Amino acid sequence: DIAADVQAGNLDVAEIGEATLQKKMLTNHCCDPDIIIRTSGEERLSNFLLWQAAYSEFFFLEKQWPELQKEDLLYVIRTFANGRKRRYGK
Repeated sequence: DIAADVQAGNLDVAEIGEATLQKKMLTNHCCDPDIIIRTSGEERLSNFLLWQAAYSEFFFLEKQWPELQKEDLLYVIRTFANGRKRRYGK
C-alpha cells in the first residue's frame, strides 16, 4: 500500500515514518500489547507482532496453552503489576 501510494503521487517518500507504517498495519485499530505470554517453553516470538511487541513485557511459561490455569494468569498479572519500571525506550 505504501509503495502504491508513493507511485500514485498520494504520498511523498519523505513523509513515510513510524505513523505511516502504523496506519497501514492490520492491527492499526488495536493498542500494542503490554504483555505477551509465550507457552510451551519456547523463548522466541516467531515473527508474532514484532512491531507491536517492541515495548511489551514477555513471560515464558513451560506449560502448554491448554494446561494454563487461573493461577498462571494471576502470576503473570501480579509479576507485571509489581515488576520493573517501564521506560518505553527512554
